[in-house]
Parts: sequence; structure tokens; C-alpha cells
Amino acid sequence: MDVMALDHISDLAAFVSASPSSFHAAGEVARRLDAAGFTQQPEDERFVLEPGGGYVVRDGAVVAWHAPSGLDAAHSGFRIVGAHTDSPALKLKPQPTASAFGWQQVAVEVYGGPLLNQWLDRELGVAGRVVTRSGEQVLVRTPAWLRVPQPAPHLDRSVNEALKLDKQAHLKPVFSVGRPDLDLLQLIADEADLDAADVASHDLYTYVTEAPAVFGPTGEFFASSRLDNLSSVHAGLVALLEAEASDDITVLACFDHEEVGSSSRSGAAGPLLEEVLRRLAGAVGVDTDGWHRMLARSSCISADAGHAVHPNYAHVHDPDHRPVLNAGPLLKHNANLRYTSDATSSALWRRACAAAGVPTQDFVSNNAVPCGSTIGPMTAERLGIVMCDVGIPLLSMHSTRELAGVQDPAWLAGALTAYYAGA
Repeated sequence: MDVMALDHISDLAAFVSASPSSFHAAGEVARRLDAAGFTQQPEDERFVLEPGGGYVVRDGAVVAWHAPSGLDAAHSGFRIVGAHTDSPALKLKPQPTASAFGWQQVAVEVYGGPLLNQWLDRELGVAGRVVTRSGEQVLVRTPAWLRVPQPAPHLDRSVNEALKLDKQAHLKPVFSVGRPDLDLLQLIADEADLDAADVASHDLYTYVTEAPAVFGPTGEFFASSRLDNLSSVHAGLVALLEAEASDDITVLACFDHEEVGSSSRSGAAGPLLEEVLRRLAGAVGVDTDGWHRMLARSSCISADAGHAVHPNYAHVHDPDHRPVLNAGPLLKHNANLRYTSDATSSALWRRACAAAGVPTQDFVSNNAVPCGSTIGPMTAERLGIVMCDVGIPLLSMHSTRELAGVQDPAWLAGALTAYYAGA
């Protein structure tokens, strides 16, 4: 396997491990941007656009940008890569500690559309943010504290024929037994070195503590949680930091809440990206007409993981488009605009791949199978710019252990680098 691909996978594994929640992912992106000399821009202060890089963090989202030294707003636009930081999970309810039959359990809600059976019989930690009564936000993550135990087949003879999980009754993790004195929020506050009485609220999620791994007789597979969509966040960040200077402002927009519809202040359906772009344009004196001229010269690649053909379920895939792992990132198409790729934006993507020496594959859904969507359509609706949808192919999407090829993430980063550089 290519050495550069293995180096990229090793760094992706470290990125995923550092990002058990969307808040941690935004924090890890910010940490890496800081190390590269980018400057955080507070949203409540006047925006400054100078040569170099800056970024905004809003909850579990981050928007970063790099401006060329010879920026000419009269002839420049934005080159944007969009991705999302969240993944399906179990979210802790406001009062999460519950007890039954001597067991201490955790009251949770289902966030997004996970493969529910994948949350059974795995060691889980808790990660996210707690907010103190003064409004301070503190990131927290625990080690493996929780597990959702499955009943043995002796007790449910139908379990291997039709596993049916009640989201309310069957997905409560256990965290102790015979210890009614233990309160989960108290334990989490202790882990964060906080006084539990000072914790006003929280956004906390379960995460799988098993580390990412390369495996297979030839080392061609990569298994990890949250590849949908940290694989794209990481590739976009690598590209932003590695791309040669272009005439345009290069932007990485990593949104939260894609898995639940994106309708939030930090989601793609919200105002975050448009606000940042408008303020950047305003910082260099662009008026209303100039703003629209900049958008007319702009484009966006929506990067989100897609589906490889499943060898055991080939009938759910399009018979004429069957992408596989380690054959290049996907260009996603949908006639009903669940994806934004059209002839113009597809040509843009193919130019970037050609410039980077990266193969690409076409993905189209089976007509009889509903098609998912991405941040692409809502970003196109808000900004009206040229857009396409791409991403690495996966098996077991929305599992707690998604499967990728070792080569594809590096290829995605390479193509995005070429796009940022002006291909």
C-alpha cells in the first residue's frame, strides 16, 4: 500500500480518536489550525481578512479560511469544501441516571439514524460538552463506562431471525450494579474537574472506545467509528493546510447536525457559512453587487462519505454503477437533486482529480432504493453557487465500525488540495 496513504490513514485515525463528539471534532480542527498559524476570529468582534488563515468555532461546527496575499476581491471568489462533524449516536437525556432491578443505567435518546444493533455489546464512553451556570462550556470525555447488553439466545430464540430493538426499552446502557449511590452526572463532572452543582446543562453522547485499525492480509482495509463524516472533515483540513495559494479565498466549512437535518445555528441549513462569507467580503470593502459577483465566481464541494457496492447485498445497488473500496472517491449523482452534482460541477471535480492524479468513481442509487442526502442541496439553496457531492466509499455506513479502503481518504485529500489550488 502507498506510504503516503498509510501516513494519511494514521493521521486520520488520530483525528478520529481525538474527536469522539462533534464538539471535540471542532476543537481538534481548531487545535490543528492554531498549530498551522491560523487565528481564531471571535464572532462578536469585527472581522479582519488579511493574508493568512482564520477560523470561527460555533458549538460543534467550525468554518476556516485562507486568503491569498494578493487578494483582489474584484476578481476572486470562494472555493469551499463542506463536511459535517456529527455521527449517529445515543444522546444522554437531561437526567440520565436510571435504575432497574439493581442495575444503574443511562437514559438516552437516539440521535440520527444509527444501525441500532451496532450499539449492543460494545464498550462505550461518554463525550460532549457540559455548560456551567456561568455559561462556560467544558469539553468532557470518559473512558469505557457503559455497555448496552443483548439478551442471550437462550432467552430469546428469535434473536437470530428478527432482531427488533425498542428504542425506549432496549437501548439503555448499564454503568454499574448494586450502587444506587452513583449518579452519572456526578461522575462526569468529576471527570471534568467540575463541581456537579455548578453544571447547568449538557450535550453528551455515547461513543465507541475501540481504536481505529488497519487490517486485512494486505493491509487494505480501515475500520473506525465516525468515518461518516470525519473522513471528509480530515481530508478537507489536510487540503486547506497543504494547498498552494490560489487567487480565491479557500474555505473549509464543517457543520454540525447533518444527521438530524441540519436545521440549527451550527448546521448547514442555518446561517453560519453565509454569515462568515458575507463578513469576510465586508472586511475587504465588498459592496452588495460585489458580494453577488464573488458568489458567481465561487464553488463548493460537499464532501460526505458514500456507499461502496456490498457484495452480499448487491441487489440494493445500481446494477450499472458499483463503486468499490480503494478505487477512488465517489462523485455522487441524483436526478431528484438529493445530491448537487450536475454537468458543470462534475467537470470541476474531474478536473481536480485529474490535476491530482486521483481516480474517481460515479455513484448513483438504485431507482427502487431511497437516496440519502448531504449538506450540498441546502448550501446550494442558501448561496446559489456551483456545487457537487463527493466522498469516500464505505461499507457499513452508520455502524459503530465503518469500513473504508486505506487508499481512498488520501486520494480525497489530494483531489480537494488540487481544487483549492485552482484546478
